[in-house]
Amino acid sequence: MAMSALRRESKRFAPILSSNAINGLRSSLTSSEEPATFGVRYVSTQVVRNRMKSVKNIQKITKAMKMVAASKLRAVQLRAENSRGLWQPFTALLGDTPSVDAKKNVIITISSDKGLCGGINSTSVKISRAIHKLNSGPEKECKYVILGEKGKAQLVRDSKKDIELCITELQKYPLNYTQVSVLADDILKNVEYDAFRIVFNKFHSVVSFLPTTATVLSPELVERESEAGGKLGDLDSYEIEGGETKSEVLQNLAEFQFSSVLYNAVLENACSEQGARMSAMDSSSRNAGEMLDRLTLTYNRTRQAAITTELIEIISGASALEG
Repeated sequence: MAMSALRRESKRFAPILSSNAINGLRSSLTSSEEPATFGVRYVSTQVVRNRMKSVKNIQKITKAMKMVAASKLRAVQLRAENSRGLWQPFTALLGDTPSVDAKKNVIITISSDKGLCGGINSTSVKISRAIHKLNSGPEKECKYVILGEKGKAQLVRDSKKDIELCITELQKYPLNYTQVSVLADDILKNVEYDAFRIVFNKFHSVVSFLPTTATVLSPELVERESEAGGKLGDLDSYEIEGGETKSEVLQNLAEFQFSSVLYNAVLENACSEQGARMSAMDSSSRNAGEMLDRLTLTYNRTRQAAITTELIEIISGASALEG
């Protein structure tokens, strides 16, 4: 760049400067230009150019992640809406009684295996800790069952001794009711409980989700509550057909209710996760665009300052030779 400017300036001063003077000026500028490529001006523009390149790559990644999250959301949202028809009849029949007094409480915290999805995992963990604090005492026992790597990473710090079971990579493949029912059967076999308290994020829209707690009682507690009256007292008004007793019917109902509520909770949380990831990646893409604009402005200013400085040096040298 300096050499091309020198050629232009030499044509202007050709009638005044001799060929020897011009050659001397060229050799002096050429020798001074070589170390300048490793100077401050070269490094600053190169650093800004590298930063612009990295920001562009990050923006491409966040845009791609937003599109992937949108496609996954459309797939899982339909299944989540269909699953609501499973647990709603049980809520109408057995109710949802979060204030029930149970000695053995099991908190099932549903979280994601991956991050970059806003604060849905922190919200679930915060509510789980609050429920654990409310249901802990000298005569009460409260344990955790954690679904998802992010919930495990947070709860293991201060509640490791209370964690009964951890299950990760639950959403590695598309979920169906059969898989969740096997998972629910595993939990029922390995965990003693009076009440399950399932903590998840209920999906409302792409930018909105509601932290929710669903309570599933054990058959013994359901029978006790039905005998005590209240909403569960309406169970006695139903006739039981076949040779099954009331306790056997309640056992089957409680198990099926748990698997249905868990299936819906996992799908609702998956919808919330993808919606939150879409919002997070959209914000990241906008922030990367703003940062790229600022870096472009900085780069142009730095480059223009370097060009101006070089021109000043050339003209000053030519003026000095002229004088």
